[in-house]
Amino acid sequence: MATNILMPALSPTMEKGNLAKWLKKEGDKVKAGDILAEIETDKATMEYEAVDEGTLAKIIVPEGTQDVAVNAPIAVLAAEGEDVKAAAAGAASAPAKAEAPKAEAKKEEPKKVEAAPAAQPTASAVPSAAAAPAAAASGARVFASPLAKRLAKDAGIDIARISGSGPHGRVIARDVEEAKSGKGLKAAPAGAPTAAGAPAAAPAMSDQQILGLYEPGSYESIPHDGMRRTIAQRLTAATNSMPTFYLTIDCDLGKLMAAREDINAAAPKGADGKPAYKLSVNDFVIKALAIALQKVPEANVSWTEAAMLRHKHSDIGVAVALPFGLITPIVRQAEIKTLSAISNEMKDLAARAKAKKLKPNEYQGGTSSVSNLGMYGIKDFTAVINPPQSSILAVGTGEERAVVRNGQIVAATMMSVTLSCDHRAIDGALGAELITAFKKLIENPVMMVV
Repeated sequence: MATNILMPALSPTMEKGNLAKWLKKEGDKVKAGDILAEIETDKATMEYEAVDEGTLAKIIVPEGTQDVAVNAPIAVLAAEGEDVKAAAAGAASAPAKAEAPKAEAKKEEPKKVEAAPAAQPTASAVPSAAAAPAAAASGARVFASPLAKRLAKDAGIDIARISGSGPHGRVIARDVEEAKSGKGLKAAPAGAPTAAGAPAAAPAMSDQQILGLYEPGSYESIPHDGMRRTIAQRLTAATNSMPTFYLTIDCDLGKLMAAREDINAAAPKGADGKPAYKLSVNDFVIKALAIALQKVPEANVSWTEAAMLRHKHSDIGVAVALPFGLITPIVRQAEIKTLSAISNEMKDLAARAKAKKLKPNEYQGGTSSVSNLGMYGIKDFTAVINPPQSSILAVGTGEERAVVRNGQIVAATMMSVTLSCDHRAIDGALGAELITAFKKLIENPVMMVV
């Protein structure tokens, strides 16, 4: 019997993706493990492997199609011995572009959420497949999809005030987007609190309002890609939900720079004459933060509403700038890796990040992160925490400054770093303890190998 090949969920947070390329044609034989297509998520391009055998009877979604919803049919696979033409003829047609609001309209009604559809095998698809009721400020039940509730929360809008256009008046993502521009909003009851228990934020300016401020032809309109949209959503959520404080400290790089020069000079050379490694200051920063988190384990945590997750290892994300956005590949268990291993791993991760070839487990999770703008001459700055992490270290440039030592003004190579902390998980004194531990390691790099 023919089966639908569905758009896969390649990461826990993926809701839609782009079908970049088909590697099989209609009529091709397919074996389990064959690569069917290349799927672009917001962060990477990944290969989609077949799990069943048969013949590719029909391609429903052509390559190059963007924003295909997870679990939407993209092709039909005819079983062994089945009439391929009959299987293709019986395939349900699908829109070339699967939009999230339209996909939501096909989901089950709120009263049927108890049983998840059997055709949705991925765990990440189950929460988004059914609507769930939300409690309004007045105590009445408001039916809304999980995506709509999350978007409303991120936008600071009470979902009870949004008029739903889905089945039985259910609020869907399209309704939230309209509500952001002030459309479809019900009047708030007198004295009623917002969903967050605080005064409602003023709605953001609509696209039409923004465009009206500029002369036509004076700008170029560049559509957002998936990565830029995800960055905007995640960082907006982080700044709105995390009570963040910042700690800045100056580090003396004198010993580190000398050690780095000696280690690089002693690096063995391969047959091609190139050194086996070349350490950067950032490699030392990653290692120092990883060890500091082990010395202050109370700060190596992630906040959840039910409990504090205290991590056993230091998995350090490192911000990598890309032409189309930003990604933070993760050096796993950095506390036990050598500086040369960290250096070579980061070169590999950065290269594959720029080629969009990272796997989700290589950039999701992590226990803390490093964002280094020193190469741009930035002295100091504050970085936005990447949930579910509770801290991020912003690293400035190393520069010669006048400092006082033993009552004398001398020149020293100094670097300013700023630690952003989620106050729900890390208190002020604990954050100070962590950044002080980092400073001691950076200023005495020999301690990183003890």
